[in-house]
Amino acid sequence: MRVLSSFFRLATFALALSFGQSAIAQNSFGTAASVNDRVITNFEVDQRLQLLTVFRTPGADRELARSQLIEDRLKQNELNRAGLTLSDEALQTALEEFAARANFSVEQFTQILGQNGVEFSTLRDFVEIGTAWRDYIRSRFGSQTAVTEADINRAIGATTGNGSGIEVLLSEIIIPAPPPRAAQAFATAQSISQIRTTSAFEAQARRVSALPSRNNGGRLGWLPLTNYPPQLRSLLLGLGTGEVTPPIPITNGVALFQLRGVREVPQPQQAPASIEYAAYYISGGAAGQAAAAELALRVDTCDDLYGIAQGQPAEVLERDSLAPSEIPQDVALELARLDAGEVSYNLTRSNGETIVFLMLCNRIAIAGAEVDRAVVENQLRSQRLAGFADALLENLRASANIVIQ
Repeated sequence: MRVLSSFFRLATFALALSFGQSAIAQNSFGTAASVNDRVITNFEVDQRLQLLTVFRTPGADRELARSQLIEDRLKQNELNRAGLTLSDEALQTALEEFAARANFSVEQFTQILGQNGVEFSTLRDFVEIGTAWRDYIRSRFGSQTAVTEADINRAIGATTGNGSGIEVLLSEIIIPAPPPRAAQAFATAQSISQIRTTSAFEAQARRVSALPSRNNGGRLGWLPLTNYPPQLRSLLLGLGTGEVTPPIPITNGVALFQLRGVREVPQPQQAPASIEYAAYYISGGAAGQAAAAELALRVDTCDDLYGIAQGQPAEVLERDSLAPSEIPQDVALELARLDAGEVSYNLTRSNGETIVFLMLCNRIAIAGAEVDRAVVENQLRSQRLAGFADALLENLRASANIVIQ
């Protein structure tokens, strides 16, 4: 998570205003949601939203804050069942490491957050559950993530410009999964993940997918494997023709991919070290879709969006250059389909009322960089652990009694 000191001054005034308005609009002691009868209050949602806003989390809104807190409750229930707790010493170390990422001490970091309306307990809970969950996943699934030399060789061949590269031919489905319908959406996705024929997958894409590709059964053209998020590449490589990925959680949705083909190419595209992209937010719901389509005809580069956003609040346009692993999953999947200068407006925020006009600016590679096999091995282990963690969390979600107020 990136925390940049330069935006704290810019965010303070806006955050102070929004926090004051939120306190008036919401009953702080009222219930926002419950998980197996464990209550999440409006105050907790307000605090998590403040934290996400300070961290400049893309798409930060009350819905995302509430969704994260629901996941935290599910994780805490599982940790309690397993009898695992984080010691005071381990928690203090985790807080120090977290603050150090922004070059602060815990005391300095706490002071900055306090100036922006975030209580220390909010940071503490955020770090504690994240650290305890990570340790639990490692202890429970670590023995199942062995990486062979062949795995490392294949990963290096797929993500560097050496030798031949890999392109994949996929079909896609994204099912909307806002919190009230999340359990139903994941149950549908779990059923679709058992499909093994392209015709059946295409029929489901036409029936349930939220993407424009549903009109042709979710079919995509050949794309370099390196276009996809790092955590997804090993999952795709493990598929046989006709097989479907397990459900992949994304913001307010769940994604599925079916492999239709794999091929080697003699001049592979090098995996990007970073991806530069812009997100311009258009309000208006369905009317925003028409505005996005019209805007797509007017812009050729990311720089053009500065002129479009001129005179509007600064938050309507975001431009970032991030490592692929740092990009939100739903955004990364959209960028995978794009070349520089191409756009997408499939994503939404704020319950569909805000259109995300997404443009790929550039994929930036480091030419001639040597590959550290130990780093690749650790990345593969991390990807597999993340897969186990996502699957466990969705099982917990499906079996939990979650009530949204």
